[in-house]
Amino acid sequence: MVVFALPADSRDYFLAHVTPLDWLILVGGGLLMATQLLVGWRALTWAGTDFHTGCDVWLSHLAQAAEWFPLLGLLGTVAGILQTFGSIQGPTAPEKIIQLYAPAITATGAGLLMALANILPTWVVLIGRDLIRSLAGLPKVEIQDRST
Repeated sequence: MVVFALPADSRDYFLAHVTPLDWLILVGGGLLMATQLLVGWRALTWAGTDFHTGCDVWLSHLAQAAEWFPLLGLLGTVAGILQTFGSIQGPTAPEKIIQLYAPAITATGAGLLMALANILPTWVVLIGRDLIRSLAGLPKVEIQDRST
């Protein structure tokens, strides 16, 4: 929904200027999200008297891995800026600089999109469990601290 809510010109520009790093971010983020959805599906299955919680640690680790996508996007942006300024030779019109600079931003967009998309599976599991417990009349379970 977020992608379709973006202005059409922005979305079209992004799709026309996808770089190899953007593809790495998008494909990696898609695979990570698919893995999280599978683990999340397992985490939402009922096991005896409560939900199957054996996958919670893996779901947490996968969600933490998604935090790398904005950093990869930033790396792509910095590389694009360096490429832009490295290609300028002599006096250059501001319009040309902006035209050369614009593709550097696609990596930021890809990183932010994948970070946003990869928040959803963990959120669905947490909200889904609470909703199912509430509808079933079961007490809410507090999250335990596993660091001790």
